[in-house]
Amino acid sequence: MKVNIDIDEMYTETQVTIQTNEWSEELEEIVNVIKRRKPQRLFGVEEEQTIILDPKTIDYIYAEKRKIFAAQKNRSFEIRMKLYEIEKILIPHDFMRFSKSVIGNINQIQRFELSFNGNLCVYFHSGNKEYITRNYVAAIKERLAMGGQSDVK
Repeated sequence: MKVNIDIDEMYTETQVTIQTNEWSEELEEIVNVIKRRKPQRLFGVEEEQTIILDPKTIDYIYAEKRKIFAAQKNRSFEIRMKLYEIEKILIPHDFMRFSKSVIGNINQIQRFELSFNGNLCVYFHSGNKEYITRNYVAAIKERLAMGGQSDVK
C-alpha cells in the first residue's frame, strides 16, 4: 500500500482519497478508523461496579446466554451492548471476528494450534484460549501475515 500526504496552506479542510481497483476488508477498516472522530469507551460491569475497559488489555469479547462479556486475563466483565456494536468500536484496535459469537484481539495472541476439524485454537498472552471457526481462519491468517501488529511469531 502506498500512502501520499500533501500538506499545504491552500487546503481549508482535510480530504482523504483512496485509489484502488477493488474494495477490501482492509479498506473498510481504514474508512471506519477515519470516520471515528472520538474514541468510544467500553464499560464493563463486574459485581455491580462499572469499570472502564482499555481495549488493549482485552483478550476477546464473547456472547454467552444472551449476554456479552469481555475476557481480560482471569476476569470477565459484562458489556451491555450488542456484539456487532462492540465490533465496530474495536476494529481500529485490531480486533477481528473469530466466530459468530466471539471477537478477538489479534495483538494479544501468543500462539495458535490447528484443530482436527479445521478450527484454530488461539492462546493469548494471559493464558486464556478461544477458538477461531473455519470461516474466519483465512481472514485472520491473512491479517497477521499482512503485518497486523500482533506479537505472533
